[in-house]
Amino acid sequence: MPTELEELVEFLHHGNTQIRQVAAEHLVGYSQADLPLFKRSQLEPVKDLKLLVKDYGPIAKNALTILINISHDGEVLKSLANDDAFLETLLSRITNKKEPNANEIAMLLANMAKDDSLQRVLELRRDIPKELSKSEWAMDQLMDCFVKGAEGGYNKDADYDYLAYFFADLSKFPKGREYMTTPQAHDSDIIPLTKLQVFTSHASHIRRLGVASTIKNCAFHVPAHQTLLSNLNPDPTLPPPHIGANLLPYLLLPLMGPEEYSDEDTEGMLDELQLLEPDKEREKDIEVMKTHLETLLLLSTTAEGRNVMRQIKVYPIVRECHLHVEDEGVREACDRVVQIIMRNEEGEEGEIPEGAVGAAGADAGRMVELKDENEDDDDQIVEIC
Repeated sequence: MPTELEELVEFLHHGNTQIRQVAAEHLVGYSQADLPLFKRSQLEPVKDLKLLVKDYGPIAKNALTILINISHDGEVLKSLANDDAFLETLLSRITNKKEPNANEIAMLLANMAKDDSLQRVLELRRDIPKELSKSEWAMDQLMDCFVKGAEGGYNKDADYDYLAYFFADLSKFPKGREYMTTPQAHDSDIIPLTKLQVFTSHASHIRRLGVASTIKNCAFHVPAHQTLLSNLNPDPTLPPPHIGANLLPYLLLPLMGPEEYSDEDTEGMLDELQLLEPDKEREKDIEVMKTHLETLLLLSTTAEGRNVMRQIKVYPIVRECHLHVEDEGVREACDRVVQIIMRNEEGEEGEIPEGAVGAAGADAGRMVELKDENEDDDDQIVEIC
């Protein structure tokens, strides 16, 4: 004999709207504590919930919330992510300017992106939502939602912040990284990542963290490093492959505070990083800071990347970050960046330039000095005292 809860789940497909609404509303709480309830009868409740996403606003909101809560389960996730019709339902609704539950849909899409099958979004064409986008590609439309929809700019009921996590998960896959770092011929050769990187200093923590993770994942794509490190269009006469993303200012600005730098430090530093306001604040979230530092480390895996960072004076910025942020994880990340960009290149002789290690101040903790690569000893730790 079914329990009261099992009977309540059965009401999700009841013909009466009010009964469906009551059932969905009461089941939201159980979705966080009673996963088996929604997996009974070969996921029949999940099938009902997918249909309820197209129901009246309040019912759809509760259905989406339940799906968000239970989508951590592998079987449920696969049922959601592999359903083409359901994916189109979500896309058609999130791109609708009047969709009241667009933020919940963004959350659910972010969860679904953890399944490998959702990579197909990168190659999915669909009808063009003319008020939003000029592109027939689903991925471009979601990018437009994120960019144009910030702070209610497209849909008064949504900010689309959670799409940042969706992009971060997709960029874990090679296809996602290639999309993010490749100029798009159908979009005036714009590099998609340049649409996201401007949000590294946004007020929304969700946006900053998701975008930081997306950028870091893209930095694993070594063939794109030249594009990421280059200015937006250093020479207009050059063909599209030479158009760059100008990424570094967006990684470095969040690491910077109101500190003043010497003339020697600022010589060669990017214009965007000079003459900052005296009330300039450094990124407050430790995880975001560590993510940016890890991205710098990834971009320094090539000699070209290291040379660029030396030329634009990344070291003084990392040095000041190391000095002013009292978090061991951030300081260790600073150490790793310094030991890579300030080490001697293969075949070079001599010591690390004067001031490369130890210039951070009396209480800066420790920085790492790497001796010549030919030495047999382990990396030497220099205590700054």
